[in-house]
Amino acid sequence: MTVFEELERRGLLAQLTDREEIEELINAGKATFYIGFDPTADSLHVGHFMALCLMKRLQMAGNKPIVLLGGGTGMIGDPSGKTDMRKMLTPETIAHNIECFKKQMSRFIDFSDNKAIAVNNADWLMNLNYVELLREVGANFTVNRMLAAECYKQRWEKGLTFLEFNYMIMQSYDFYRLYQDYGCNMQFGGDDQWSNMLGGTELIRRKLGKDAYAMTITLLLNSEGKKMGKTEKGAVWLDPEKTSPYEFFQYWRNVADADVIKCLKMLTFEPIEKIEEMEQHLEGAGFNKAKELLAYSLTELVHGKEEADKALEAAKAVFGGGGNSENMPATVLTADKLTDGKIGILDLLTECGLVPTKSEARRNVQQGGISINNEKITDPKAEIEISGEVIIKKGKKVFHKVTLG
Repeated sequence: MTVFEELERRGLLAQLTDREEIEELINAGKATFYIGFDPTADSLHVGHFMALCLMKRLQMAGNKPIVLLGGGTGMIGDPSGKTDMRKMLTPETIAHNIECFKKQMSRFIDFSDNKAIAVNNADWLMNLNYVELLREVGANFTVNRMLAAECYKQRWEKGLTFLEFNYMIMQSYDFYRLYQDYGCNMQFGGDDQWSNMLGGTELIRRKLGKDAYAMTITLLLNSEGKKMGKTEKGAVWLDPEKTSPYEFFQYWRNVADADVIKCLKMLTFEPIEKIEEMEQHLEGAGFNKAKELLAYSLTELVHGKEEADKALEAAKAVFGGGGNSENMPATVLTADKLTDGKIGILDLLTECGLVPTKSEARRNVQQGGISINNEKITDPKAEIEISGEVIIKKGKKVFHKVTLG
């Protein structure tokens, strides 16, 4: 089975500019490809995960990845998939976020011996002369074609700023520069990036008379059509300080039955034959085995075997009734949060990040979805004494430890 065939069997391929050329280059290990990452936070998250896994797969097959860090494009913000304008970041914040990204990416991509490189588009974008950019690059784009792009349509109702409108031109220029400076012949990205990527291949063709290729990866959506990687507390981060290995493990352990095989195929490095065999006999307890494999594989990939073992052991102890809370997500409450050593159940749930609002907390309590130290709480006015270790159980699968600090 070729690399390209495996990508196809795993359901990773979405849109391609030239299937035959891309297949030939990837299989021969002759692709020098890039994926861009705008540093919008100080950690990568699950939304970046599939791109990192794709880079790892292709590098293992002999292809060369270029990680493009958006120090320049991050100053503008990508409107793709957004209904609101992104928050403007300071140059200092962008620089800090880039350093955080570099450290995390080294867990996935081998940068030794020039097997991969990381570049920052601020190196060329920040020094561009505006009139020169308009003449050299802008002249190759028509406004009516740009406005037809899906990434701009979604911003149309609330107002697309001229700042954001330039994003496609800047991303296209990135591909043009990477082609010239590093021999980069392919760009990969999420399916919502298709219009921007086509802009790059077209600019290279117009300016250099050369062919370059683009391929998008299937977006990771759940069975309800929503992007995966979000919880009530926010994004699922790859930084263990922002999302603990146990929380990361539990996120994947709790995916819907309908999503587990798709996630195993698209995200893990488990043999595709093993996953397809599992898919044929998936029923009853088989779903739990598949979810455990998914959670363990991804936690090991992101946090290492030791943390994956700890998370698995903690999960089995908790769900098996052992009550082992050592690696359980935890919140330390300070005395000023308590009154006579107690805190209201609604305040407790929101303080721990188990619900986004008190109204959501009230609904969970009234519907019988909350237990404290194995005792079900149904009164939204209940006061919970915090002494020693308190274990909150939300629903059937979410456990949280509370201590007093």
